[in-house]
Amino acid sequence: MRSRKNTPITRRTVLRGLGATIALPWLESMSHLGSAWADTTRAARATAGGMPLRMAFLFVPNGVNLDHWRVHEEGPLTTLPRTLEPLAPFKSDLIYFTGLAQNNARPLGDGPGDHARSLATFLTGVHPKKTDGADIRAGISVDQVAAQKLGRLTRFPSLELGIERGAQSGGCDSGYSCAYSSNISWSSPTTPVAKEIDPAAVFDRLFGRGGEAELKRRQHGASILDFVNDEARRLKPRLAVADQRKLDEYLQSIREIEIRIKRGGDVPKPPKDFQKPHGKPDDTAEHIRLMFDLLAIAFQGDLTRIATFMFANEGSNKTYPAVGVNDGHHELSHHGKSPEKLEKIAKIDRFHIEGFAYLLNRLKQIKEGERSLLDNCMIVYGSGISDGDRHNHDDLPVLFAGRGGGTFRTGRHVKYPNDTPMTNLYLSMLERFGTPVDSLGDSTGTLPNLS
Repeated sequence: MRSRKNTPITRRTVLRGLGATIALPWLESMSHLGSAWADTTRAARATAGGMPLRMAFLFVPNGVNLDHWRVHEEGPLTTLPRTLEPLAPFKSDLIYFTGLAQNNARPLGDGPGDHARSLATFLTGVHPKKTDGADIRAGISVDQVAAQKLGRLTRFPSLELGIERGAQSGGCDSGYSCAYSSNISWSSPTTPVAKEIDPAAVFDRLFGRGGEAELKRRQHGASILDFVNDEARRLKPRLAVADQRKLDEYLQSIREIEIRIKRGGDVPKPPKDFQKPHGKPDDTAEHIRLMFDLLAIAFQGDLTRIATFMFANEGSNKTYPAVGVNDGHHELSHHGKSPEKLEKIAKIDRFHIEGFAYLLNRLKQIKEGERSLLDNCMIVYGSGISDGDRHNHDDLPVLFAGRGGGTFRTGRHVKYPNDTPMTNLYLSMLERFGTPVDSLGDSTGTLPNLS
């Protein structure tokens, strides 16, 4: 960052230090920027308040317990079902969808493999090639359509995050490659984009500049803020009092994430034959919160405007002892209408929703002018399977959060005819994002009744 007082403060202004680069959040001091900034925000489909839109796609595997998920009344969201109760503070920010489907997740002559197909299709709308070899093929995903068109405007075209690593080769589901079950994002029909599950690695990617300087910073155990404090001090006199406070809060939130990541590594050493990923918490709930904090910071600092997140890989048999579920999720999803298994699935579903609510709360607390960051987001949460026991791909459990800069009318349940392509929702989002396309996967057009 230049130190001259007359240098304009823009969204491209950053604080730099030894192995560190920290982008600024939106500040009131940026509201008077000239035509160059205006042209950039128009290209990024800025909202009426001058803020860019962001989009994120959150995926949960194995379907849900529909009895505790379903909202039956169309129109305004009033009482939420048991699984969705943690979202009660955000009812006005949500759209609950009924009737959306992913037809290309169905067998279509390929036999078993619904788990792999449900994820490969979730953001692409394309029926994946059945293979467990290197000749995988699906389709470009909606997030990467947007990233390839507007990703140049931010430091990172997109972020791909998750909780489970997942294999990239070999067979995982009835003759389908593990790549289909582990990746939600595809930059081309043959190229999945691997997710990052280590919060420490994400933090370094967002704020580190790499090379010898960053290595020295790590070796000394210093905070990343120690190396940008001088520039922050020089910047503050140029800011209004409210902006100074906002900058302090932003930097403090970065510091808190840094502390939590380091704390996650302070555990007894595992056996020699077990290597724990650096910075990855043992507590799944804390792991999810850390990743969502990093996602929120990345959106706030305009480091990226596009992200995906996987709560677990499709077909995952992960256990959830924190909510009293020691059985594998995938095994439970084949419940055979067992009340005991369905109850455990409901607990897992609610655990995931609590994580979603945490992200919404973080985004809603961040102010961007007269709106919140959540208001300037378009977030899809859902699964590619409805009932895990039936492996069905119609009437999917799908939620939408954020107002897309005022282009979505939220706080309601919107019902479409059954088997309406979910990709039609994606076309609608891409249009608002400033990256319209004629089609995506099996899409038939944009969705009506969204605004």
